[in-house]
Amino acid sequence: MSRSLFAALAVAAVTGTAMYASFHATPVAAQANPATPEFYTQQVKPIFVANCYKCHAGMNHRGGLSMDTKAGLMKGGHDGSVLTPGDPNSLLVKLIRHEGPANDPMPMPPKSKLTDAEIATVTAWVKAGAIMPND
Repeated sequence: MSRSLFAALAVAAVTGTAMYASFHATPVAAQANPATPEFYTQQVKPIFVANCYKCHAGMNHRGGLSMDTKAGLMKGGHDGSVLTPGDPNSLLVKLIRHEGPANDPMPMPPKSKLTDAEIATVTAWVKAGAIMPND
């Protein structure tokens, strides 16, 4: 077999495998059940850690909001609760969509909007009851 024919077959095999995987793969978030503590731990919390915890967790409670516990989310910040389990129109979801109140001086997160996939993950979690470990 010539080198060019062998190379062409190798490329076709790799391309075909990649195309098959892209058509038949199910996203991880789609497989997980958003009504479980594991969904929060594996899907939602990493989004919060990467985008929200710097200002709203641990010793930092900017705006009076602590996001590292469900009690903190339910209590909310200076403007009240940001989370209503089961309600995809909760203030938390509006803020991450950058659709917060007109009088809100800063969208969350402030530097860049979450990806559509991240927003969908958080929204699915809220709609499913915002289940967190040790609820």
